[in-house]
Amino acid sequence: MGKMYHIGIDESHGAKYVIIPGDPGRVEKIASFLDDARFLGQNREYTSYIGTLSGERVLVMSSGMGGPSMAIGLEELYQTGIRTAIRIGTCGGIALPVTGGDLVIANAAIRMEGTTREYVPIEFPAVSNIEVTNALIESAKRLQAKYHVGVVHCKDSFFGQHDPDRMPVGYELNNKWQAWKKSNTLGSEMESAALFVVSQILGIRAGCVLNVVWNKDREKLGMSNPESHDTTLAVRSAVEAIRVLIENDRENDK
Repeated sequence: MGKMYHIGIDESHGAKYVIIPGDPGRVEKIASFLDDARFLGQNREYTSYIGTLSGERVLVMSSGMGGPSMAIGLEELYQTGIRTAIRIGTCGGIALPVTGGDLVIANAAIRMEGTTREYVPIEFPAVSNIEVTNALIESAKRLQAKYHVGVVHCKDSFFGQHDPDRMPVGYELNNKWQAWKKSNTLGSEMESAALFVVSQILGIRAGCVLNVVWNKDREKLGMSNPESHDTTLAVRSAVEAIRVLIENDRENDK
């Protein structure tokens, strides 16, 4: 196998597990939590490091922003041997109990984006893998983190969320935002739907843990609204979850 056209790596990395941040700038930081981490490759938005955890090879590769880049990355990662993926990223809070610095473990995503519509009909749900989600919950407990488990909103337009009144379809964006709030949606981000749907189709176990940056709805109500850009806790949670999965897989001969 030659190097994949977009991600720029081949199967020689030997890993079955991958941690996927969106930002290429976070890859080296995440890899520093692994043993013997080293730079593997960089092409377009895809920066890769390889290391080990509990004696198993673990890949860290960025996906860039949005569903299309996530889907392309997953397709090519699968061809190189990846079978378990955890996205680590950021989100804005929607439900009022969700505040900056909390962890959101997404077990499903609202498919308000376009990538997954070119994979499956809109009636098909975007859901995480239960083993990976349980590992993320266990890791959050081990770290004594404040966490929430539930549905997240996945979109294509960042500024459609943050400045909907400027958009010609602002009436629709505002109405749907109220629907997500009334449905107790935890937060909003841009990659989880593609992660869950494409992984389901390929046969990759996938989960998602997010650092909450802030909650604009808390701010609108005059509630305390701490802002947190430090993703360290989410990174540690993802790494610990991979460790849990490695242990479980060994016990079950996976």
